[in-house]
Amino acid sequence: MVGLFSLVANLLMLAPTLYMLQVFDRVLASQSELTLVAISLLTLCLFAVMSFAEWMRSRLLVHTGVRLDKQLSTQVFNASFEANLSHSGNAAARSFSDLIQIRQFLTGNGIFAFFDAPWAPIYLAVLYFLHPWLGALGLLFSAVQLCLAWLSSRIGAEPSEVANKAATEANIFLQGKLRSAEVLESMGMVSNLRTRWLERHQKQLSLSGWAQRLTHHTSAWSKFIRYSQQSLALGAGALLVIDGELSPGAMIAANVLMSRALAPIDLLVGSWRQFTGMRLAFGRLEQLLIDYPPRGATYRQDNLSGDLSLRVVTATASGRAEPILAGLSLEVPAGTVMVIAGPSGSGKSTLARVLVGIWPQVSGQVLLDGVPIEKWDRVALGSQIGYLPQDIELFDGSIAENIARFGEAESQQIIAAAKQAGLHDMILRFPKGYDTQMGEAGNLLSGGQRQRIALARAVYAAPSVLVLDEPNANLDEVGETALYQTVAQLKAAGKSVFLISHRPGALALADRLLVLQDGRVQFEGPRDAVMAAMQAARSARTQPDSATRQAAVSAA
Repeated sequence: MVGLFSLVANLLMLAPTLYMLQVFDRVLASQSELTLVAISLLTLCLFAVMSFAEWMRSRLLVHTGVRLDKQLSTQVFNASFEANLSHSGNAAARSFSDLIQIRQFLTGNGIFAFFDAPWAPIYLAVLYFLHPWLGALGLLFSAVQLCLAWLSSRIGAEPSEVANKAATEANIFLQGKLRSAEVLESMGMVSNLRTRWLERHQKQLSLSGWAQRLTHHTSAWSKFIRYSQQSLALGAGALLVIDGELSPGAMIAANVLMSRALAPIDLLVGSWRQFTGMRLAFGRLEQLLIDYPPRGATYRQDNLSGDLSLRVVTATASGRAEPILAGLSLEVPAGTVMVIAGPSGSGKSTLARVLVGIWPQVSGQVLLDGVPIEKWDRVALGSQIGYLPQDIELFDGSIAENIARFGEAESQQIIAAAKQAGLHDMILRFPKGYDTQMGEAGNLLSGGQRQRIALARAVYAAPSVLVLDEPNANLDEVGETALYQTVAQLKAAGKSVFLISHRPGALALADRLLVLQDGRVQFEGPRDAVMAAMQAARSARTQPDSATRQAAVSAA
């Protein structure tokens, strides 16, 4: 439709040329006022139609941009989210900027150059009909402008891409450090990190200056060619008038027509950097959507029992030679409380992410109620899973909204979850109760309060499976007691609970115990049997030491 309206608009762009020819060659020669009025009214009508066509194509392009955004925004959001889970942070961070850049190009002047440029040969043909030399001159200037556009593409694309990439990296580096402003300020790290940021910033400035210098050089040459074309076209027309091969009216009309013929090409040269940026944004966005396509038909089940199986599960990470988890196989029936223990770096937190299906690089199978976790509908499954990560992340909003996972707030369920986490009385002491706004990332709350709110969020709406990663790391004695009471209630309700902890109180609640060492299962089974096996292994390690000491004493 935009092409159709462009056809009408560009055809009617010939109206001023025809009007000049008629005024100079017909009206001035005949001295007829009636002819002047008639052709003037006709030209005004044609201008009105041309303006309507211009307005309609602009309106259509705006609607196209909005429609594109509506069709892609959800898919881009989901793909960006999955890319972030896969630790492809840069791609996720710039995806919506890329979508905005594409939409803005669709509604900017640059896109009109692509619709108008195909009409340049028509204008050049009309010039040729006025006089072959004028057509040849217009063709020459068109070729020069096209060569300039091609040269701009060749030498300007790479610098622009490198500069944009450097700017994105510098911005991501800065934003990441601003999130830890308190730590940086308290330990005097601001100056050191500012030096590192300045290195990236200076590199980005240098690359941007390089790209801008190339763009300015191209624009300067384009301006020189445009001014030269206007003067030379007028001079060539004047020469043809002197030689009697062209009328004065045709001379002026040819000058206007040549400017019109070269205008789309000139606009194309001026918009080439914008087009190059849009093309790169399109490529990045296309690759993101290819890498993270919409999920197909997924499995849904309203009542998850909580049976969980791991079959030869191996979790890896980019840039790491050894797997984080290697060949784990478990069978955990519904209603089991399993405590997961092991030294730092043994893979406990990675296992927690694997259990809830958010670790990106996993081989083997994680089965929930016999169904692979990747085949579940994440929205349906998410409401039946409670997850408390080691790094607590609360979001700007009220306490009630955070507990309710920003869904439809059910007051009774929110209060029940808060009571289960031992949080209800504390919330009531806030001036606005459950409507208290927590501030950015919950920075108005203490670490223990944030952890208990996150626990309430995890147990909200009685999920069937709960994975709690070091839930008592920031809790005082009262908070830890409330946590153990919560786990005991979940156990009594038949929920499956995976609790990562080393505390004796947690071990007392366990039905089964899993001990990891270097990403492998060291011990696994009923709690008492595992603890007995661990004690036996510990005794076996200490007995040789005792024998050695006894031999040393005897020798002495």
